[in-house]
Amino acid sequence: METLVNFKPMLLAQLQQGDYVGFTFFIGSMAMLAATVFFFVQMTQVEGKWKDSMLVSGLITGIAAVHYFYMRSFWAEFQTSPTEFRYIDWILTVPLMCVEFYLILKAFGARTGLLWRMIFYSLWMLVTGYLGETVFRDQSPLWGAISTIGYGLIFYEVWFGSAKKLASNSNDPVLQKAFSTLGWFILVGWAIYPIGYMAIEGGLLSGVLDLKAMDIIYNIGDAVNKIGFGLVIYSLAISKTAKAA
Repeated sequence: METLVNFKPMLLAQLQQGDYVGFTFFIGSMAMLAATVFFFVQMTQVEGKWKDSMLVSGLITGIAAVHYFYMRSFWAEFQTSPTEFRYIDWILTVPLMCVEFYLILKAFGARTGLLWRMIFYSLWMLVTGYLGETVFRDQSPLWGAISTIGYGLIFYEVWFGSAKKLASNSNDPVLQKAFSTLGWFILVGWAIYPIGYMAIEGGLLSGVLDLKAMDIIYNIGDAVNKIGFGLVIYSLAISKTAKAA
């Protein structure tokens, strides 16, 4: 009986009044779940290769939703940032976001080399970032610089590299607009993550930014980036399906 009394299910995490960080964890988990249902349902409304793109969009928000339920519970109990959970989420979802670039460009000549490069760059960025934020905390600026190399390579591919060239040479204004929007997510939306990294103890912005505020920014940023990313893919998929009909 005592075990049952003390058992706190993940879905019943108790949030305290005024806990704005906890509220954003709750909102994030529900928003990601709702987006996942939407993307999976919309798979039936698109044709051909776009089903794969919608599937990946649903997987991204679905994985994030599961992690946000756990992160919400972790925050409610310990009132500390769930760093490990965040990196587990990112190391699964960010490579999938990179896969989306390959999927939408595949019809225009994208090769698997682009796919594996983007995945490798994202894993490099995340693994080295994790090491700098946890294992080698006293050397976080160095590991942050190493991690930034991975981000820089992703940025180059999307804005100037082979992915950009394939989109530009497609002569498809709908695809080009969607690709450009996804590029802005990489440039602007992802900018919050290095800022949060630099705000940790020992980082370049240590003491300048409140860590609780960064959790709020992370939560909102994750929802906007992942759901927004998927909505761009959805808009492109629906447009191309309607055109082919």
